Amino acid sequence: MAKVTIAGCGIVGATIAYELSKSDLDVTVVDQQPAPVEPDLSVCPSATGAALGVLMGAISKKEKGNNLRMRLAGIQYYERTVPELEALTGLAIPFNRQGIVMLQFESDLSVWERLVGIREQQGWTLEIWQRDRLQQQFPFLNLDQVSAAVYSPHDRQVNPVALTRALIKAAKLNGATFKFNTSVRGATDQSVQTSNGDIASDYFIVSAGLGSTALTAALATPVDIRPVLGQAIEIRLKEPLCANCTLPVISGNDVHLVPLSETEYWIGATVEFPTEAGLSLPPDGAMFEAVMDQAIAFCPAIAQAETIRTWYGVRPRPQGRPAPIIETLPGHPHILLATGHYRNGVLLAPATAAKVRETILGS
Repeated sequence: MAKVTIAGCGIVGATIAYELSKSDLDVTVVDQQPAPVEPDLSVCPSATGAALGVLMGAISKKEKGNNLRMRLAGIQYYERTVPELEALTGLAIPFNRQGIVMLQFESDLSVWERLVGIREQQGWTLEIWQRDRLQQQFPFLNLDQVSAAVYSPHDRQVNPVALTRALIKAAKLNGATFKFNTSVRGATDQSVQTSNGDIASDYFIVSAGLGSTALTAALATPVDIRPVLGQAIEIRLKEPLCANCTLPVISGNDVHLVPLSETEYWIGATVEFPTEAGLSLPPDGAMFEAVMDQAIAFCPAIAQAETIRTWYGVRPRPQGRPAPIIETLPGHPHILLATGHYRNGVLLAPATAAKVRETILGS
């Protein structure tokens, strides 16, 4: 039985662990955090804990290519795997199947009109909604600056923390071992050295996000991954925006409004800000106010909402190359990189796990 050690237990590492645990492999996952993911924190130690879980597959502007294939594979994976995980583990995974509505503020929709046709040929649906339909379905929106919207019924939103916990529990049920509060100090093609002893390994998978740079530097083949800031807000309204209905994710001006219940929502930016640009950590109040102001601009009702919590995290972006990095480490055929997923770790984790599985098992 081949032994596989995975460094990092965010959504990517947990998905890899679950998929590999289905095969005849001895899987061990190590993570330096004391717990896999921690909700309700103002500072998220992992990108997974900071993420909103908005899965932008069909609504991506990418017309073709590997990244689009990975995105669409992620949507298909979660559609079948979320029920599978809930049945296997008994854990609930909040999963919004109402799609994504992306508000448009420009009158020229030619790019989207073209993409509607491309997606139809690919077997996916995109729709352009005019203002009258938006007003009818979402009377709480301010459409003064909105020209139309693009609706993607196949895209999804999933709770990243609940999903990761379910993946870990399922992998454990399949025989995988998890060692938290354990840091990796070095690795060879035969073993991984950790703060809690050596682990014999035939394959070592680096899925440690920002920690991947230090791990690969120790192997004399550093991969440059930089932190990118993201921040979010959880709010509670006194009255539902839409009574007795489940809303889709609504996105406008690069800000997502993510429904959790009839009165509770996450608000978060999709465009983060590199810390190398001089931004301080933690973010100051003005940065959270800017996110809230953008959301209020298209949904005025949330101006009266109660703020439950705010949080921020940093996400791993490869420097000078596309995200993510999924490849064998040069000079180390048994060390695999599965890292640097930037803003799309949740969405791209399934395709990443499939590629890792194929590298190890050939199928």
